[in-house]
This record gives sequence, C-alpha cells and structure tokens, in this order.
Amino acid sequence: MSINLFDLSGKVALITGGTHGLGMAMAKGIGNAGAKIVVNGNSSQEKLDKAVKEYKAAGIDAYGYLFNVTDEVAVKENIVKIEAEVGAIDILVNNAGIIKRTPLVEMEVADFKQVIDVDLVAPFIVSKHVVKGMIERKNGKIINICSMMSELGRNSVGAYAAAKGGLKMLTQNMATEWAKFNIQTNGIGPGYFATSQTAPIRIDGHPFNDFIVGRTPAGKWGDPDDLQGAAIFLSSAASNFVNGQVVYVDGGILATIGKPVNED
Repeated sequence: MSINLFDLSGKVALITGGTHGLGMAMAKGIGNAGAKIVVNGNSSQEKLDKAVKEYKAAGIDAYGYLFNVTDEVAVKENIVKIEAEVGAIDILVNNAGIIKRTPLVEMEVADFKQVIDVDLVAPFIVSKHVVKGMIERKNGKIINICSMMSELGRNSVGAYAAAKGGLKMLTQNMATEWAKFNIQTNGIGPGYFATSQTAPIRIDGHPFNDFIVGRTPAGKWGDPDDLQGAAIFLSSAASNFVNGQVVYVDGGILATIGKPVNED
C-alpha cells in the first residue's frame, strides 16, 4: 500500500460548518493532506473570515462562503460559485449541525423541526446539489457527520438523535444510489470531544465528566484532532471500496455496555 493513497493534492473539499470545533479540526486534516478547503459559515462574515485566516496561517489553501445550508436556493447558488471560483468539489463533508437539549414532552414543534432541518434535511440539500457534478465526473467523496446518537438514545436530545439516526440511513441510501457513479458516501460518528463547548463540564468531580470518562474505555475525552485520520481516509483513494459505513471515533463507547475503566 502506498502512502499516496492518502494524498489529497489537487482536490477541493467543501466542509459545512467548518469555522470552528470538530468541523475545523477535520477540515485542517483534509487541508494538510493537500486539498483546497472551502468552509461554509452561517452566523457572520467576520467569524467566517477569521476561520479562513486561521486555515491560511496553517499553510492551507482556504476559502470561505457564507450561506444557510437549509436554504436550497442559497445552497445551489453558492455551489455554482464555489465550482466557478475554486474548482469542482471532489469532497463534501456535511458537518453543520445544532442540538437542542429539551425533554421531548416539553419541546416545541418548531424547535424539533429546526433540528431536523439543520441536521438531516440540510445534508440532503447540499449533497443533492454537489453530487450532480460528481455524477458527471464519475468521482466523489461524501462524508456525513453522524453521532453516537445515530445508534443510541439519551435523555433530552430526542430531536438530535432522531436526526442523526436518520442521517445514518440517508448515508446508506446515498451510497446505494450513487456507488455506480464511483461516489463513496460514508459517515463519521464522533464520541465526546474536548472542545470549547464542553470545557465547563470537563472538570474532575463534575457528574457528567466522570460519567464520560468512566463510560469510555479509553478513559478520556477525545482530542478534536483524533477525527482527522478518519476524515482523510474517507476523503482519499484509500477508501475507494468503502461505502455506506459510519466510522465511530468514540474511544470505544459503543463497544461496551458501560463498565467503568477502573472496574475489574
């Protein structure tokens, strides 16, 4: 096996929600493997510009486009712009997502629908318009960012779990329909990672921190950079015969019923 299997030089990768957190970590990995990085943001041009500047400071050829991934008209227009200004999209990472922590019995229907729209419908919309070019070129990689909630339920995240469970099945159906065009569609299911969002609870003695550390066979939270290997693999020729799979990068959580790591 040649290391060139993982070389992404000359490729163009679009990462939705790639301005921070796990999306940025995966995008940096793909960029460091040689691809041009196109990141999508939705909140503000300032935040998007800051992210692009950070990529470029790391030596990555990066571009930013501001649009709402749930707006099909905006998605279609921006994909046309990206392919005209940067190049044909070879790799799509559907990473943008939200979560609302509310018990189902208390959750407003509008909030439930918003989570489904961003976490499930948006990957369909973006993929639908990116894949048309991939079909013409008979080549492409699509990576949907799933979750352990694609497999498990948890209190207060019912809408998120429903969306991520649906995204796993959407991934399999995309693979089924598009494999004949030499397009591989797979997913990555992150476990619990050390990010700015989890910082307030990643404290020894905090009940949730202790639960996660005890529940994870690796005995720790993941580092965002731990996702880069899976992202590069699924973006590269190394995964040309991998289709419809979800790679769980979770420190082993889904492999166990939850025995604490310090228990015999």
